[in-house]
Amino acid sequence: MVDREQLVQKARLAEQAERYDDMAAAMKSVTELNEALSNEERNLLSVAYKNVVGARRSSWRVISSIEQKTSADGNEKKIEMVRAYREKIEKELEAVCQDVLNLLDNFLIKNCKEAASVAALL
Repeated sequence: MVDREQLVQKARLAEQAERYDDMAAAMKSVTELNEALSNEERNLLSVAYKNVVGARRSSWRVISSIEQKTSADGNEKKIEMVRAYREKIEKELEAVCQDVLNLLDNFLIKNCKEAASVAALL
């Protein structure tokens, strides 16, 4: 079992390498230890998920734009391929958001001892 400090260090390294999926996974594991997070740990969790969501939102915008342009061309095979790819990105985005909601519901809110910590999460 990896200890808490190793997971936090892994998240820091992942942030420096801009590997936000790895950062989110490490901080999710810290959160699932079912203990209150420090300010730094909360910030790492927030940065990780903000960037994971941001990258997928950016991808979604690009693909949606391509989808609109492709629709005007009328190439049905290409339209279907682009649509399927957009839907894949939407499912990933939905899964990430659901992951955050589950962490909030199952660990983060109930483990906060201070009102300021709860406010920071919401």
